[in-house]
Amino acid sequence: MTNNFSTLPVAGESCPMVSFVNLISGKWAIPILYRLMVIDEPVRFSDLQRAVHPITQKELTRQLRQFEARKLVTRQVFAQVPPRVEYQITELGKSLRPTLDSLAQWMRNNAEQLQEQL
Repeated sequence: MTNNFSTLPVAGESCPMVSFVNLISGKWAIPILYRLMVIDEPVRFSDLQRAVHPITQKELTRQLRQFEARKLVTRQVFAQVPPRVEYQITELGKSLRPTLDSLAQWMRNNAEQLQEQL
């Protein structure tokens, strides 16, 4: 097996994998993003919370705010009573789909071996 050192970060630059993990860190990050990708239309907060059960309201809010700040998700507030808030994956967020699909496939392919290690 050969090493491809051209993909290693240059001294002083951050590792892209560390940046990626920071982007999607948290137990619920990937399930939230993946659910928004699959639905691919605006989703009300309460519907998203049910879809990613048993996430807490506080954790879902925290994670969505981070995604919004990173431009992975948009948030739209409707001025009505009761207030309605909808979230939708952005084009930037959608561009993560092949990566997340490959991670999901890797888990399916290796689930049995990973269970043997426990």
